[in-house]
Amino acid sequence: MHPLSSNGEFEMTTPALTKKQLSVIDGIFAGDIETEDILAKHSVTRRLFNKWLGDENFRAEFARRIDWLNLQSQVMIARYASLAAAKLVSLTDSQNQETKRKACLDIISLPRLADQKQKISPDSNVEPAEILNPDTASILLEALAQQKK
Repeated sequence: MHPLSSNGEFEMTTPALTKKQLSVIDGIFAGDIETEDILAKHSVTRRLFNKWLGDENFRAEFARRIDWLNLQSQVMIARYASLAAAKLVSLTDSQNQETKRKACLDIISLPRLADQKQKISPDSNVEPAEILNPDTASILLEALAQQKK
C-alpha cells in the first residue's frame, strides 16, 4: 500500500506522530517552500525540528515519503526510457557533428551505466541491448576511436 490516500493526500501511517509533525512533513514534501519557511509557518523552531529528527517514528515517516518519491521517479524514468533511447539514436544522424558525437558517446556509455545500476540492484531485469544498424554502429565506432585518441 502506498502512502497516498485515494484523494492524493499522504495517509497518516504513523499514529505516534502529532498533527503538527505530520503537517511539517507534508509541507516539506509538498514542493517549492524552503524547510525554514515551513517551520516558521507551523511555529516550529529549528531546535524542536532537530529533536523530531532524533525520533525514530519521525525519521521512519520521512523515510517512507522518500521511498515513495523514489518509486515515483523510477516509474517515470521507466515510462520514458524507450522514448529517450530512440531520440538518442536519432541524434546520431544529426547534421551537427558535435551533436552526433555526443549522442554516440552517450550511447557508448549506456552499457556501463546499466552495469552500475545492476550492481546496485542485482534483482533488476536488464534487457539485452538491441542490435544497432550498421550505419549507427559505424558512427559509434568512429566516435569511440576519436575518444581514445
